[in-house]
Amino acid sequence: MDRWTGKVAVVTGASSGIGAVIAKDLAKARMVVVGLARRVERIEALKADLQESVSSRLHAVKCDVSKEEDILQTFKWVEEKFGGVDVLINNAGIVRQMELLDADNTEKLREVMDTNVMGLVLCSREAYQSMTKRSVDGHIVHINSIAGHKVLDYPGMNIYFASKHAVTAITETMRNELRNAGTKIKVTSVSPGAVRTEILPELMNATEFPMLEAEDISEAVLYVLGTPPRVQIHELTIKPVGEKF
Repeated sequence: MDRWTGKVAVVTGASSGIGAVIAKDLAKARMVVVGLARRVERIEALKADLQESVSSRLHAVKCDVSKEEDILQTFKWVEEKFGGVDVLINNAGIVRQMELLDADNTEKLREVMDTNVMGLVLCSREAYQSMTKRSVDGHIVHINSIAGHKVLDYPGMNIYFASKHAVTAITETMRNELRNAGTKIKVTSVSPGAVRTEILPELMNATEFPMLEAEDISEAVLYVLGTPPRVQIHELTIKPVGEKF
Protein backbone atom coordinates (compact mmCIF):
# COMPACT_ATOMS: atom_id res chain seq x y z
CA MET A 1 0.00 0.00 0.00
CA ASP A 2 3.01 2.33 0.18
CA ARG A 3 2.47 3.46 -3.43
CA TRP A 4 -0.89 4.95 -2.39
CA THR A 5 0.41 7.04 0.52
CA GLY A 6 -1.04 10.54 0.20
CA LYS A 7 -3.13 9.56 -2.82
CA VAL A 8 -6.88 10.19 -3.01
CA ALA A 9 -9.47 7.44 -2.63
CA VAL A 10 -13.21 7.93 -3.11
CA VAL A 11 -15.44 5.40 -1.32
CA THR A 12 -19.15 5.33 -2.13
CA GLY A 13 -21.67 4.16 0.44
CA ALA A 14 -19.23 4.96 3.23
CA SER A 15 -21.73 5.62 6.01
CA SER A 16 -22.03 2.03 7.27
CA GLY A 17 -21.11 -1.59 6.74
CA ILE A 18 -18.41 -2.50 4.25
CA GLY A 19 -17.95 1.06 2.98
CA ALA A 20 -17.40 2.49 6.46
CA VAL A 21 -14.71 -0.06 7.29
CA ILE A 22 -12.98 0.42 3.92
CA ALA A 23 -12.96 4.21 4.38
CA LYS A 24 -11.40 3.87 7.84
CA ASP A 25 -8.82 1.31 6.71
CA LEU A 26 -7.72 3.38 3.71
CA ALA A 27 -7.29 6.41 5.97
CA LYS A 28 -5.22 4.27 8.33
CA ALA A 29 -3.15 3.27 5.29
CA ARG A 30 -2.29 6.99 4.89
CA MET A 31 -4.56 7.70 1.94
CA VAL A 32 -6.70 10.83 1.67
CA VAL A 33 -10.21 9.36 1.76
CA VAL A 34 -13.42 10.98 0.54
CA GLY A 35 -16.40 9.05 1.89
CA LEU A 36 -19.65 9.53 -0.01
CA ALA A 37 -23.07 8.86 1.47
CA ARG A 38 -26.61 10.17 1.70
CA ARG A 39 -26.31 10.03 5.50
CA VAL A 40 -23.14 12.07 5.69
CA GLU A 41 -23.49 12.60 9.44
CA ARG A 42 -22.72 8.92 9.96
CA ILE A 43 -19.34 9.32 8.29
CA GLU A 44 -18.61 12.28 10.55
CA ALA A 45 -19.45 10.03 13.51
CA LEU A 46 -16.92 7.45 12.29
CA LYS A 47 -14.14 9.98 12.66
CA ALA A 48 -14.74 10.18 16.40
CA ASP A 49 -13.45 6.62 16.75
CA LEU A 50 -10.21 7.36 14.93
CA GLN A 51 -6.97 8.94 16.07
CA GLU A 52 -6.70 12.56 14.99
CA SER A 53 -3.87 11.76 12.59
CA VAL A 54 -6.18 9.30 10.83
CA SER A 55 -9.50 11.17 11.11
CA SER A 56 -7.93 14.24 9.49
CA ARG A 57 -7.51 12.18 6.32
CA LEU A 58 -11.18 11.14 6.16
CA HIS A 59 -13.56 13.62 4.53
CA ALA A 60 -17.34 13.21 4.41
CA VAL A 61 -19.32 14.38 1.38
CA LYS A 62 -23.07 14.12 0.94
CA CYS A 63 -23.75 12.35 -2.34
CA ASP A 64 -26.59 10.18 -3.60
CA VAL A 65 -25.01 8.06 -6.33
CA SER A 66 -28.42 7.42 -7.90
CA LYS A 67 -28.37 11.09 -8.95
CA GLU A 68 -25.97 12.11 -11.72
CA GLU A 69 -25.92 15.74 -10.63
CA ASP A 70 -24.68 14.68 -7.17
CA ILE A 71 -21.91 12.61 -8.73
CA LEU A 72 -20.76 15.38 -11.05
CA GLN A 73 -20.71 17.95 -8.26
CA THR A 74 -18.82 15.59 -5.96
CA PHE A 75 -16.06 14.69 -8.41
CA LYS A 76 -15.66 18.36 -9.33
CA TRP A 77 -15.25 19.15 -5.62
CA VAL A 78 -12.66 16.39 -5.23
CA GLU A 79 -10.70 17.79 -8.18
CA GLU A 80 -10.80 21.32 -6.80
CA LYS A 81 -9.95 20.25 -3.25
CA PHE A 82 -7.43 17.45 -3.77
CA GLY A 83 -6.50 17.50 -7.46
CA GLY A 84 -8.37 14.38 -8.52
CA VAL A 85 -9.08 10.72 -7.83
CA ASP A 86 -6.48 7.93 -7.73
CA VAL A 87 -8.60 5.08 -6.32
CA LEU A 88 -12.35 4.53 -6.53
CA ILE A 89 -14.19 2.00 -4.39
CA ASN A 90 -17.70 1.48 -5.78
CA ASN A 91 -19.36 0.11 -2.67
CA ALA A 92 -22.79 1.78 -2.62
CA GLY A 93 -25.59 -0.73 -3.09
CA ILE A 94 -29.16 -1.25 -1.96
CA VAL A 95 -31.78 -3.99 -1.74
CA ARG A 96 -35.52 -3.30 -1.82
CA GLN A 97 -37.22 -6.45 -0.56
CA MET A 98 -40.22 -7.36 -2.72
CA GLU A 99 -41.07 -9.66 -5.59
CA LEU A 100 -40.05 -8.81 -9.15
CA LEU A 101 -43.63 -9.20 -10.35
CA ASP A 102 -45.33 -7.31 -7.52
CA ALA A 103 -47.75 -4.56 -8.52
CA ASP A 104 -46.68 -0.91 -8.37
CA ASN A 105 -43.01 -1.67 -7.68
CA THR A 106 -41.50 0.38 -10.51
CA GLU A 107 -40.00 3.11 -8.33
CA LYS A 108 -38.25 0.63 -6.03
CA LEU A 109 -36.88 -1.37 -8.97
CA ARG A 110 -35.46 1.80 -10.49
CA GLU A 111 -33.89 2.78 -7.16
CA VAL A 112 -31.95 -0.48 -7.15
CA MET A 113 -30.77 -0.17 -10.75
CA ASP A 114 -29.94 3.54 -10.45
CA THR A 115 -27.81 2.91 -7.35
CA ASN A 116 -26.26 -0.50 -8.03
CA VAL A 117 -25.64 -0.08 -11.76
CA MET A 118 -25.87 3.50 -13.03
CA GLY A 119 -24.25 4.95 -9.90
CA LEU A 120 -21.33 2.56 -10.28
CA VAL A 121 -20.93 3.34 -13.99
CA LEU A 122 -21.12 7.12 -13.59
CA CYS A 123 -18.69 7.21 -10.64
CA SER A 124 -16.30 5.01 -12.63
CA ARG A 125 -16.61 7.30 -15.63
CA GLU A 126 -15.76 10.40 -13.61
CA ALA A 127 -12.88 8.65 -11.83
CA TYR A 128 -11.50 7.45 -15.17
CA GLN A 129 -11.66 10.96 -16.60
CA SER A 130 -9.79 12.25 -13.55
CA MET A 131 -7.11 9.55 -13.80
CA THR A 132 -6.47 9.94 -17.52
CA LYS A 133 -6.43 13.73 -17.29
CA ARG A 134 -3.50 13.46 -14.87
CA SER A 135 -1.89 10.33 -16.44
CA VAL A 136 -2.49 8.36 -13.23
CA ASP A 137 -2.39 4.56 -13.21
CA GLY A 138 -5.27 4.34 -10.77
CA HIS A 139 -7.45 1.51 -9.54
CA ILE A 140 -11.24 1.05 -9.61
CA VAL A 141 -12.74 -1.58 -7.31
CA HIS A 142 -16.34 -2.74 -7.58
CA ILE A 143 -17.87 -4.33 -4.49
CA ASN A 144 -19.87 -6.93 -6.35
CA SER A 145 -21.50 -10.04 -4.84
CA ILE A 146 -21.81 -13.76 -5.39
CA ALA A 147 -25.28 -12.66 -6.56
CA GLY A 148 -23.43 -11.31 -9.59
CA HIS A 149 -22.46 -14.81 -10.65
CA LYS A 150 -25.53 -16.92 -9.89
CA VAL A 151 -29.24 -16.46 -9.24
CA LEU A 152 -30.45 -17.98 -5.98
CA ASP A 153 -34.03 -18.94 -5.23
CA TYR A 154 -34.30 -16.45 -2.40
CA PRO A 155 -37.61 -14.61 -1.89
CA GLY A 156 -37.73 -10.84 -2.17
CA MET A 157 -34.43 -10.21 -3.97
CA ASN A 158 -36.16 -9.31 -7.28
CA ILE A 159 -33.89 -7.25 -9.56
CA TYR A 160 -30.91 -7.27 -7.17
CA PHE A 161 -29.42 -10.34 -8.86
CA ALA A 162 -29.70 -8.67 -12.27
CA SER A 163 -28.04 -5.53 -10.93
CA LYS A 164 -25.06 -7.50 -9.67
CA HIS A 165 -24.81 -9.58 -12.85
CA ALA A 166 -24.61 -6.22 -14.61
CA VAL A 167 -21.64 -5.27 -12.40
CA THR A 168 -19.85 -8.45 -13.48
CA ALA A 169 -20.38 -7.62 -17.17
CA ILE A 170 -19.53 -3.95 -16.65
CA THR A 171 -16.25 -4.89 -14.98
CA GLU A 172 -15.16 -6.86 -18.04
CA THR A 173 -16.35 -4.13 -20.41
CA MET A 174 -14.34 -1.57 -18.44
CA ARG A 175 -11.28 -3.81 -18.48
CA ASN A 176 -11.47 -4.03 -22.27
CA GLU A 177 -11.93 -0.28 -22.63
CA LEU A 178 -9.06 0.51 -20.25
CA ARG A 179 -6.75 -1.84 -22.15
CA ASN A 180 -7.84 -0.60 -25.58
CA ALA A 181 -7.28 2.99 -24.45
CA GLY A 182 -3.65 2.10 -23.64
CA THR A 183 -3.96 2.80 -19.92
CA LYS A 184 -2.60 0.81 -17.01
CA ILE A 185 -5.61 1.63 -14.82
CA LYS A 186 -6.77 -1.49 -13.00
CA VAL A 187 -10.34 -2.64 -12.37
CA THR A 188 -11.26 -5.36 -9.90
CA SER A 189 -14.52 -7.02 -8.92
CA VAL A 190 -14.72 -8.20 -5.30
CA SER A 191 -17.63 -10.61 -4.78
CA PRO A 192 -18.48 -11.46 -1.17
CA GLY A 193 -20.93 -14.05 0.02
CA ALA A 194 -23.21 -13.13 2.91
CA VAL A 195 -21.81 -10.24 4.97
CA ARG A 196 -23.29 -9.11 8.27
CA THR A 197 -24.45 -5.60 7.29
CA GLU A 198 -27.60 -3.47 7.23
CA ILE A 199 -28.26 -4.32 3.57
CA LEU A 200 -29.22 -7.93 4.31
CA PRO A 201 -32.95 -8.60 4.31
CA GLU A 202 -34.42 -9.20 7.77
CA LEU A 203 -35.19 -12.83 6.95
CA MET A 204 -31.57 -13.52 6.04
CA ASN A 205 -30.28 -11.81 9.17
CA ALA A 206 -32.57 -14.01 11.26
CA THR A 207 -31.36 -17.21 9.61
CA GLU A 208 -28.53 -19.22 11.13
CA PHE A 209 -25.82 -19.62 8.50
CA PRO A 210 -22.18 -18.55 8.12
CA MET A 211 -21.49 -14.89 7.49
CA LEU A 212 -18.51 -12.72 6.73
CA GLU A 213 -17.78 -9.48 8.56
CA ALA A 214 -17.25 -6.12 6.85
CA GLU A 215 -13.62 -6.21 7.99
CA ASP A 216 -13.04 -9.31 5.85
CA ILE A 217 -14.03 -7.43 2.71
CA SER A 218 -11.96 -4.38 3.60
CA GLU A 219 -8.89 -6.57 4.03
CA ALA A 220 -9.53 -7.99 0.57
CA VAL A 221 -9.73 -4.49 -0.90
CA LEU A 222 -6.40 -3.55 0.69
CA TYR A 223 -4.93 -6.74 -0.74
CA VAL A 224 -5.97 -6.00 -4.33
CA LEU A 225 -4.84 -2.38 -4.04
CA GLY A 226 -1.51 -3.50 -2.61
CA THR A 227 -0.55 -5.71 -5.56
CA PRO A 228 2.41 -4.57 -7.71
CA PRO A 229 1.65 -2.46 -10.81
CA ARG A 230 2.13 -5.55 -13.03
CA VAL A 231 -0.58 -7.52 -11.16
CA GLN A 232 -4.32 -7.11 -11.69
CA ILE A 233 -6.82 -9.13 -9.68
CA HIS A 234 -9.74 -9.60 -12.07
CA GLU A 235 -12.21 -11.23 -9.73
CA LEU A 236 -11.90 -12.00 -6.02
CA THR A 237 -14.65 -14.17 -4.54
CA ILE A 238 -14.88 -14.38 -0.75
CA LYS A 239 -17.19 -16.78 1.08
CA PRO A 240 -17.50 -17.69 4.74
CA VAL A 241 -16.47 -21.22 5.59
CA GLY A 242 -19.49 -23.51 5.32
CA GLU A 243 -21.55 -21.29 3.03
CA LYS A 244 -23.86 -23.29 0.76
CA PHE A 245 -24.51 -20.62 -1.88
